[in-house]
Amino acid sequence: MMRARSNNFYQVAETDYATSPGETLQDLMEEQGLTQRDLARRADLSPKHVNQLLHGMVSLSPAIAQRLELVTGMPARMWNQMEALYQSDLQRIQARRNLAECSTWLDAMPVMSLLKRGVLPESPDDRASRVQQMLSFFGVASVSAWDSVYANLECAFRQSIAHEIKPGAVAAWLRLGEIAARKVKCSPFDPKGLRSVLPELRTLTSDPSEVFAPKVQAICAAHGVAVVFVEEIEGARASGVMRWLTPDKALIQLSFRYRTDDHLWFTFFHEVGHVLLHGKTNLWIEDSHSSESDPKEAEADRFSRDLLIPPAAAASLRDLRSKSSVIDFARRVGVAPGIVVGRLQHDIMWQPKNGNDLKRRIDLAHTDLSTG
Repeated sequence: MMRARSNNFYQVAETDYATSPGETLQDLMEEQGLTQRDLARRADLSPKHVNQLLHGMVSLSPAIAQRLELVTGMPARMWNQMEALYQSDLQRIQARRNLAECSTWLDAMPVMSLLKRGVLPESPDDRASRVQQMLSFFGVASVSAWDSVYANLECAFRQSIAHEIKPGAVAAWLRLGEIAARKVKCSPFDPKGLRSVLPELRTLTSDPSEVFAPKVQAICAAHGVAVVFVEEIEGARASGVMRWLTPDKALIQLSFRYRTDDHLWFTFFHEVGHVLLHGKTNLWIEDSHSSESDPKEAEADRFSRDLLIPPAAAASLRDLRSKSSVIDFARRVGVAPGIVVGRLQHDIMWQPKNGNDLKRRIDLAHTDLSTG
């Protein structure tokens, strides 16, 4: 069987037919001058059973293989191997037929995005092969299994802005995060320890991405939180997600959707808020609309906002009129100027474009932490 490697998955060149042991048996009978009636008498089988064996209508049992060894001279182990291969091929062919019926599901998947990232092989033999590759990517055995795993994961996000997202893109982005999180070795979750390092994490907002990214990942991993950076898949419209992979390992996944430091850091600490404030059974996927109707989302918003700019300092925000005053204020409170600008814009103290040049663009493509 020929295999062609393509990043994470294999493309397998397979035939669409199965050869039964009966075909080999028929060839041997012709070579040895045996009729079906002759074989039936010699193997102590009924003529009907022999006919069914020849046409692949019944399985060739180990007991029959032993009889055929005595009659034909071909070892029983070879008959058993042929039967096992035949049954495997039948299962594969049926599976491919079932996969070919999953075209509707495949059409909802972000195949082109995954191709561009090198996750899928370039040229499958057919749509059934592509379905099989997508199932392998998601780590599920069937579309119904995909529904039970990923349709439920999307539900919280779907309820808020269903008309704006593509569920298949959301699921693929979540899956990329799962795969990336496997590489992040974490200590067991320690909520007190995580709270204790919040000031240290906050100081990293002024560092460039190549500096803060590995530090954030290492600090959080030491307290049971895997932080991964996964580029957004078109149609997912998610800036971040928090979910529990195990009772002792949380996942924070960030997408760079807005590509500026104010959005990235606000989303990161928003997800940390979910980790510390809310249960281990929920999935939280963030977009700009996510906190409008959910009190827990609003609570995570307050957690992030007050951590980045404490309420006592926030009282002075209205006095900021210039970029230089923002820089001075940011220096005093110990955060990046872009975060202050983002807060001023969000609270409608500054116009949406005012001060954008103080925001740092985030690009982790040149680091080892960016996935997808």
